[in-house]
Amino acid sequence: MNLDELHSIALKMVAPGKGLLAADESNGTIGKRFDAINTQNTEDNRRDYREFMFRTDVAMKNNISGVILYDETIRQKAKDGSTLVSIIEAAGAIPGIKVDSGTTNLAAFPGELITQGLDGLRERFAEYHKLGARFSKWRAVIDIAPGIPTYGAIHANAQAMARYAALAQEAGIVPIIEPEVLMDGDHDAARCEEVTTFVHEQFFKELLIARVALEGIILKPNMIVSGKKAAKQASVAEVAERTLRVLRRTTPAAVPGVAFLSGGQSDLDSTAHLDAMNKIGGNPWPLTFSYGRALQAAPQKAWGGKAANVEAGKAAFAHRALMNYNAALGKWNESDEKAA
Repeated sequence: MNLDELHSIALKMVAPGKGLLAADESNGTIGKRFDAINTQNTEDNRRDYREFMFRTDVAMKNNISGVILYDETIRQKAKDGSTLVSIIEAAGAIPGIKVDSGTTNLAAFPGELITQGLDGLRERFAEYHKLGARFSKWRAVIDIAPGIPTYGAIHANAQAMARYAALAQEAGIVPIIEPEVLMDGDHDAARCEEVTTFVHEQFFKELLIARVALEGIILKPNMIVSGKKAAKQASVAEVAERTLRVLRRTTPAAVPGVAFLSGGQSDLDSTAHLDAMNKIGGNPWPLTFSYGRALQAAPQKAWGGKAANVEAGKAAFAHRALMNYNAALGKWNESDEKAA
């Protein structure tokens, strides 16, 4: 492990204003997105969709620091024969790779999940590094419901995350640490804050036990929001205040940066919450974005699976990338959305 190199990559991932495009949807997940725009879920369509985003020069060069890819995508070539990895690199962005293989039910813990994918991961990391990946993602899923999460489930997921992160750093790849506390329930923001604080404490504990160098990771956390089914939704100011409180209590200053997941929030909410936190400021780490749907929903709709709409899709992607870039600098204004 070359910690200086890992640290340098991590800093580039959170360069001022820049954030990550999470384009790592599995074929099944992107199929659901394509169903919503009446587009067939074929390998060519998946490639064409992602390629037009990677070729949106204004966004990729100015606003996007890196792209999280799926196993299929990191191996794909564009129509002109260029690898998609080379297109990302030409824009000055860093290719990354999702390495977990999804979740399964955790034995003896009803209603709770464990992330899979550790088997053969050392060998897969070696291959992904040769293919150009310089950072990786592993997602743990923590749900809030009556009686859960349990300590056992949190502990199991934290241990798996730490083992993944150690293997990533061994391979010269920066691990993204993504402990996602879901927003699917009817809990309030206070309960989300309580659970997320405990989750972060346990995950960082396991990272240190596993000898993961914190200077060579990126944290990808959820924001502290109310559950989708909650009668009262937390305001933008409350979300910003609670999220910063959790991070300041649990996240060591050695971590190079925090790149939030959007976690089912709307495009506008994801941007507004990130902006509010950066307007408060005073943090030891940069706060930026690592968004999937919050960056892609608009370009998917504009594209609609039609070659004639590629430029419209590019424009929609460029706009969302710019809005989140501004938010990562604390310079976003809702009037910019209306003007677009």
